[in-house]
Amino acid sequence: MEAVASLRSPQILYKNTGFGRSSSVFAAHRIGFLSFESKARLGFKGHFPIHLSKHGQQRLAARRSIIRASSSSSMEDSSRIAPLQLESPVGQFLSQILVNHPHLLPAAVDQQLEQLQTDREAEMNKEEPAPSETDIVLYRRIAEVKANERIRALEEILYALVVQKFVEADVSLVPAISQSDPSSRVDQWPSQDEKLEKLHSSEAYEMIKNHLALILGQRLGDSDSVAPISKLRVGQVYAASVMYGYFLKRVDQRFQLEKSMKILPWGSDEEESATRQAIPDESRPSTRTELTLHEASSWSSPGFTQGGLGNGMKPCRLRSYVMSFDSDTLQRCATIRSKEAFSIIEKHTEALFGRPEIVITPEGTIDSSKDELIKISFAGLRSLILEAVTFGSFLWDVETYIDCRYHFVTN
Repeated sequence: MEAVASLRSPQILYKNTGFGRSSSVFAAHRIGFLSFESKARLGFKGHFPIHLSKHGQQRLAARRSIIRASSSSSMEDSSRIAPLQLESPVGQFLSQILVNHPHLLPAAVDQQLEQLQTDREAEMNKEEPAPSETDIVLYRRIAEVKANERIRALEEILYALVVQKFVEADVSLVPAISQSDPSSRVDQWPSQDEKLEKLHSSEAYEMIKNHLALILGQRLGDSDSVAPISKLRVGQVYAASVMYGYFLKRVDQRFQLEKSMKILPWGSDEEESATRQAIPDESRPSTRTELTLHEASSWSSPGFTQGGLGNGMKPCRLRSYVMSFDSDTLQRCATIRSKEAFSIIEKHTEALFGRPEIVITPEGTIDSSKDELIKISFAGLRSLILEAVTFGSFLWDVETYIDCRYHFVTN
């Protein structure tokens, strides 16, 4: 009961961990009223001055150090489970819950969504001052700032729930990638491919294997080779794979529903086999999703493109189902529904790979002279892509969950 009660407001963290609107600022604020003078006297209004002994001064100094360290240690703890650091009061509150009590995160999220809904309704019902008033510009600016704060809080709620799904699956997200030693590999993380594979349906995983074959080509089974690859390109393929995972979970949910209701386009398995014989997958038009991933896969490594892209593509039931969509349905399924989800994809990718320095040449192409190369094995690339697809799948689930409680998805 006490744990649930502590979730009612991020303010509880102010007392326990030093979290505030900015952790370092809050730590300074918490101890700012203690003025350490040369004679070590603390004066409070309405009370007699308090003289501290040398031992008392040492204890206060130690307490001051602990308060300052608490916020930084909390940020370090959260950085171990996700590369993106949450900065809003709501985000910091959820980060602390995620680190210490991950099983309580859904209850904390529900309470934060209720508060966001209350704030939004209060803002909508608030009467705007008459146009003749001089402070109307300030009023609208305040409303705009509050709306942006709600959007930021919503984004970080989305991210916290996605990370929690990885925690529940006992899968650690890849930490921020940096090439500190040019001669060493960046993929020092343990392989979690088997755990990630089990998080998808059998039909969806067939599509994921095709996705991996599309990007890695003949290098798919090469786990030992290491190659210098453009960090920018790796980031582009990671982001594209997140969006592919989002798309895949969306169509797989629809596929599983129609499969359970026995209303698939080809009906029974026998009809499906007949359809495949009459119209092979290779003769069907490709989707824009595949083209996007093909374009994003122009790797700066000769060994990467050896054998070409798309080798090893195998037909599967879910792919046949997707190919039965008309263009409008396919476009709708391939679209990220909310700007908050799209923003999280951008921020997570940037936290993982860093902010790229992109220079456009006069010809309109990207100048690769400043592009950083990282050494990574093809097994590490496979793990990154699997994580990205799973991240997108979880993002779809979380977005749907939140929209049922706090409507924000555009129809």
